[in-house]
This record gives sequence, structure tokens and C-alpha cells, in this order.
Amino acid sequence: MTARRIRMEPILFHTINGIFMLVLSIVTLYPFLHTLTISFNEGNDALRGGIYIWPRSWSLQNYKAIFLSGTIYHAAWISVARTITTTVLGVFLTTMLAYTLAQPQYIFRKIIGLIFVLTMYFNAGLIPNYFLIKSLGLLNNFWVYVLPGMVNAFNLIVIRTYIRTLPSGLVESAKMDGAGDFTIFLRIIFPLCTPVLATISLFIAVGSWNTWFDTFLYASSDLKLSTLQYEMMKLLGSTMSSNNDPGLMAGANTNQTKAMVTPSSIRAAITIVAAVPILFVYPFLQRYFIVGMNLGSVKE
Repeated sequence: MTARRIRMEPILFHTINGIFMLVLSIVTLYPFLHTLTISFNEGNDALRGGIYIWPRSWSLQNYKAIFLSGTIYHAAWISVARTITTTVLGVFLTTMLAYTLAQPQYIFRKIIGLIFVLTMYFNAGLIPNYFLIKSLGLLNNFWVYVLPGMVNAFNLIVIRTYIRTLPSGLVESAKMDGAGDFTIFLRIIFPLCTPVLATISLFIAVGSWNTWFDTFLYASSDLKLSTLQYEMMKLLGSTMSSNNDPGLMAGANTNQTKAMVTPSSIRAAITIVAAVPILFVYPFLQRYFIVGMNLGSVKE
């Protein structure tokens, strides 16, 4: 009886675990699939309800209404350029600073580390930040998207903790061979930090891609610096108040599409357009994600 019970316990565990993971997957995926379905369905038909994970009346008019706006393509290019620039510079400079603060012989490491930690809990506020950006000449400037968030305190601590787990003998042997700090950083430390850097890169890229508020604050008067998320936000706002905005809703104002496009269907299409690009990035970083979070977790 005892031996039979022991044999049944793994089967029972795997069965319950499988059911739980299946339910969790359905709960997680259903909102996205439902939004995707609404985005490919005619707007007026979607108002009737009863649509779940398969369109009842297929239509591309929701996406046409979005992409017929003349500013979308340039805004998408600005968002891509911003995300790539912010991620590359942010990861490189944050890692360089983390390597410096991880060196036990650097006497100011604790003071500088404390200053960065304090920024996680205290900030000057919105108005002082605006005046700071203005005094630096970054208003209506592309670099306003990059420079203010170049080094993040949380990312700095995670990378520094990871670097401290690396064998100290690597650095010591390199210095005995005559390598300088910059050479050690580029040829030894940086390549060894690939797992945690992939994780941090994903954090930075997602944050940079999704944000629109800084565009609203610092670059809203220059259409050439408008980002995709900001244009999506304006389009979303226009659909919530009116379906006849002459600029952003140009694709929905024709007689052919008025019956097919509604605010709810446009919102669904906006959500998909904004989310899909960053979803394609995740599979390339997934294999590093768990390793980077485990090895670079904050233990201090």
C-alpha cells in the first residue's frame, strides 16, 4: 500500500501541476488573443459582442485607419532609433560604471553607490526636472530621450552584483600580463556579463519603447521627434472622444470604412501595433533572461 502510494504521488503532482499551468496559460494569453481578434474584426460587428479568440467578420480597416496617418511611419522610426540608442549606450555605460564600483581598491565606490541608491527613493519632481532639461538645451532634441535615463540605479546594482561574482583571479592575471582597466573591461568583463546584460537590455528596451510621457513633456511641439507610442496615445485619445479627427483618423473617415471602424476596434489595433515589435525581441533574449536574473539578483 505504501509503495503504491509513493508511485501515485508523482503522477498526482504532475497532473495537478499540468492543469494549473494550463489554466494559468489560458488566463495569461486570452486577453492578448481577444484584443488581437477585435483588431481584425469589423468595428460595428464587434460591438454586438460574442467575439472571443476568432474574428466573426474579418477586416483590416482598423489597421488601415492607423497606418494611413502620415506621422506613424516617421514616429516608428524615431521609436526604433530611440530604443536602440538608449539600450546600447545605457548598457555599455552602466556596465562600465558597475565595473568601476565593483573594484575594492576604488575608495569612492561606497559613496557613489550610496548616491545612486538614494535616487531610487528620492527625486526632485516633475517641474524641477523640466527646468533641468530646459537649462541643458534638450527641449525638442532627440537626445532628451537618451541622456536623462542613461544610467539606472537598479540596473547598476544588478550588474555590479554580477561582476562581483566573477573570479577575481581573471582581473589579477590580466593585470599581471600588462592589461589596463579598459582592456580588461572590454575583453574580459563585458563578454562574461552577457546573461545579465541581456536581461538589462530587455528592461531598457521595453521601457524606452513603451514610454510616451517624455515626448509629451519635452518634444511635443516638434512633430519630427514624435514617437510611435505618443502617436498611438493621441490616436487613442481621439477615438475615445470622437471618431472624426481629421488628422489621426484620416483612414477612418471615408464612407467605406466608417461602418467598419469604432473606437474600441481602433484601441485594440493600437495595442497590437505597439506590443508586437517588442514581442519579437524577447525570444532572442529569453535564454539569457532567467540566468541573468538569478546570477545578477540583488543580494546586498
